Amino acid sequence: MEIKATDVAKLRKMTGAGMMDCKKALVEADGDFNRAQEIIREKGKLVAAKRADRETTEGAVLARVEGGKAILVCLGCETDFVSQNAEFQALANAIADTAIKCCPADTEALKACKMADGQTVEEAISQQTGKSGEKHSLAFYTCVEAPFIASYIHTINGKLGALVAFNKAVPAELGKGIAMQVVSMNPVSVSAADCPASVVENERQVAIEKTKDEQIRKAVDAALKKAGINPAHVDSEDHIESNTAKGWLTPEQANQAREIIKTVSAEKAANLNEQMIQNIAEGRVQKFFKESTLEEQEYQMGDGKTPVKDVLKAADPEAKIVSFCRFSLMD
Repeated sequence: MEIKATDVAKLRKMTGAGMMDCKKALVEADGDFNRAQEIIREKGKLVAAKRADRETTEGAVLARVEGGKAILVCLGCETDFVSQNAEFQALANAIADTAIKCCPADTEALKACKMADGQTVEEAISQQTGKSGEKHSLAFYTCVEAPFIASYIHTINGKLGALVAFNKAVPAELGKGIAMQVVSMNPVSVSAADCPASVVENERQVAIEKTKDEQIRKAVDAALKKAGINPAHVDSEDHIESNTAKGWLTPEQANQAREIIKTVSAEKAANLNEQMIQNIAEGRVQKFFKESTLEEQEYQMGDGKTPVKDVLKAADPEAKIVSFCRFSLMD
């Protein structure tokens, strides 16, 4: 049957698909607009299936805050070119609007939510995939409820953002500043008290091993210096060989250094002061908390020296950070 240009334009307006895709769909559907729309949607699913193994490392991160609820969501795609497209940005914003309206429990529930045009989020993403020929995905979604919530989206590229929940209202600029802190400093938890036990244990073990290595290294360096050998010339087997070839070490000194490193390392490792090791390691864990938990981090939007918890306390002694969430396409 003959497909009129006006029919193609009508279907294009209805679906947003390209002119040729609309014409092909109408031909296949024998002019049936409902069936043509389904064909275009199916094309999106086909493209998505073909590109399922592709990574969506670009996209748009968006936040919405309404009253005591907020959402953070990311629509992902494959390339920056597509992520900057007006239709992609419009879809990302429409999904964010749907998310804050429905506040579904998780990503799968959000996919099933109906958007303003009647499509589900999943159907809209599939359709946009078909139009661009590039994989799109709902890369991240979370919903937060609290008496007061601040948000921040990195405005330069829109690829990372954060929500921070408080137990009560705080000055808007401070709330935004703390959300910016989360985006820029990427803390692991609100405080040391709620830092995951596995993270703390890993940091403690790393600190213990590092402290032990340092104590052994000090003993070895002292023994090497006593023998008249520069520790920097023998800090690895490659250095020993290259410095011997350069004439900076004699073959005898090279062998002597190897023997000192072997024997002194073993002796020191067997006689380490365990209590001292534990004390130094604990100090390193506390340093980790200071650098990596939100309350203890130095507030970057202030003087860069005062901890976030003290800045918040100065604004309102009763205000507390309840939780935060962060998502980045750049990590």
